Amino acid sequence: MARIDIRRPHGRTVAEARAVVEKVAARMSEKFGTEGRWDGDTMSFARSGVKGAIAVSPSDVHVTAELGMLLSPLKGTIEEEIRKKLDEHFA
Repeated sequence: MARIDIRRPHGRTVAEARAVVEKVAARMSEKFGTEGRWDGDTMSFARSGVKGAIAVSPSDVHVTAELGMLLSPLKGTIEEEIRKKLDEHFA
C-alpha cells in the first residue's frame, strides 16, 4: 500500500478551513464516490481502494491517505492533484 502525507499551512480560521474542506469533499464525493464524515476537526473519507483523513488545525491542513494495490501506481498523480487543490484553496 502507498501512503500519502501532505501538510499545507493556511491563514484562515478553523471554521473557514473546514468550510473549504467540506466543499472539496463534496466535489470528491461527486467525482470519485468517496464518503466523508467529520469527527471533531478531522474529516475521514473512504471508498474502495482508498481511505484517509483531512485534519484541520488553527495553522494547517493535513491530508493522509492509504492507497490500495490498484491505486498505488497512481500515487504521484494523486499527490500532485492534492497539492494542486491545496494550493488553489489555501495558498
